[in-house]
Amino acid sequence: MTGNRTIKLYALTTCSHCRAIKEMFETEGITFDYVDVDLLRGKERREMIEEVRKYNRRCSFPTLRVDDKVIVGYREKEIREALAAG
Repeated sequence: MTGNRTIKLYALTTCSHCRAIKEMFETEGITFDYVDVDLLRGKERREMIEEVRKYNRRCSFPTLRVDDKVIVGYREKEIREALAAG
């Protein structure tokens, strides 16, 4: 969360685009939540996959939520626009 904003990244540890988003946010001091879905097990993993599917039916990664906007994939321009809109 940044202020009253929700910024959440659903990621995989093996995903280079997921790492690129994390690095961009960390470099720019953007506070965000993230979950590496592939590190979860059992019920926790199933529940997280269902959560991702609410925003991205294909359940592909990275899936990023910035408030009500969902961005699938590493789309830097779209990510920056969503962050600036808040």
